[in-house]
Amino acid sequence: MTVDDASSGDVAGPAEPSATADPSGTGSGTTSGGSSGAPNRASAGGSSGTSSGGASGTSGAAGASSATPSAADGSSGSSGSSGAPESSSAYPTPHHVVDHTVEPTDDPLAIRLEQLILGADRRYTPFQAARTAGVSMELASRFWRAMGFADIGQAKALTEADVLALRRLAGLVEAGLLSEPMAVQVARSTGQTTARLAEWQIDSFLEGLTEPPEPGMTRTEVTYPLVELLLPELEEFLIYVWRRQLAAATGRVVQAADDEEMVDRRLAVGFADLVGFTRLTRRLEEEELGELVEAFETTCADLVAAHGGRLIKTLGDEVLYAADDAGTAAEIALRLIETLSHDETMPALRVGIAFGTVTTRMGDVFGTTVNLASRLTSIAPKDAVLVDSALAEELTRTGEAPVSETGAAEEAARAEKEGERAPTYRFALQPMWQRPVRGLGVVEPWLLGRRPT
Repeated sequence: MTVDDASSGDVAGPAEPSATADPSGTGSGTTSGGSSGAPNRASAGGSSGTSSGGASGTSGAAGASSATPSAADGSSGSSGSSGAPESSSAYPTPHHVVDHTVEPTDDPLAIRLEQLILGADRRYTPFQAARTAGVSMELASRFWRAMGFADIGQAKALTEADVLALRRLAGLVEAGLLSEPMAVQVARSTGQTTARLAEWQIDSFLEGLTEPPEPGMTRTEVTYPLVELLLPELEEFLIYVWRRQLAAATGRVVQAADDEEMVDRRLAVGFADLVGFTRLTRRLEEEELGELVEAFETTCADLVAAHGGRLIKTLGDEVLYAADDAGTAAEIALRLIETLSHDETMPALRVGIAFGTVTTRMGDVFGTTVNLASRLTSIAPKDAVLVDSALAEELTRTGEAPVSETGAAEEAARAEKEGERAPTYRFALQPMWQRPVRGLGVVEPWLLGRRPT
């Protein structure tokens, strides 16, 4: 689910940086490497050129609080252009150079909001930020792109906070606490998660402002005082929730049986899917559709969390969740069906669950078990739950479902005859016809239900 960050190799040419837009986020400036056909367009600079091995050993791009690097800084290097061709990355710049950089906004209100949120003024270009942090331009570029920020060329748009973030990430690598690829993954996972959170919060808060606090005020004008009030509280709450989630995740890891289980674990994975959602999108207004999706995601998230599962992700009309044991996953699936079937505004729901080894990475889950759960969902009847044979076997092994209904009836009759209490089961399993599933061969699905009390 991730997009690999661009990387670049060594580059050759004069010590002065290039301002050419670079798809990989790096320009030139190191004293070693090959060359490419991208011309050097560096402007006259103020400070001296770069040298190999130094803190400013490569020029090019560092990221921004709202953008990433794309080219070298024009404030470094000698005046003019040497005319020597330079290689900007592992992906050579074509002759028809297209500048994909994003110019930072100069809107006064936007700048005020940025200063309020970041707590600092713009004072660095990407090159200057990387040099101040003591980070190579290549690594700085990889970090900022991993965080999901757009290229800004060499605009002076970065703050002390950006320099500190670069220094911290690079420091973890230098101290040996993280490898460089792992540090990039940390940047990417944090950027992806917080980007969605920030978008959701701003959209939700502004949507709730149907009436401005003062007559004549626009939503844009309301944003500043709103952010000013909410920022400190939301920041503290974010840290609290992150620490809670980190504690829960760490607890699951230390309970793993061995080192391999920390990465490849046996989990129950479930997909819940709204039936006929595509047709529904053509019939509902956008606002109605948004409300339906939000209600569906909220209901699923609450039920999954309340019964001990973990919501992996939401996909509009579908949610993916995981649980450490089969019984928890089964209970969540039936609760979802029971809850949403009583909501007249919701389409029918179907759920598929599979149990087996799952690879976890950056908060997501991968593997055959996940694919099987998805396939089971696609063939499940409306308002029903299909499970694979592995989950059915696990439910019978733990005594949460009988091996067969006939055997359960015989056990109950014998217990009644002997004056004993009959075994109780939470779930009922009904075998379905075996059928081929694309990419997974022939599977034997089981229909999951509740045992009558």
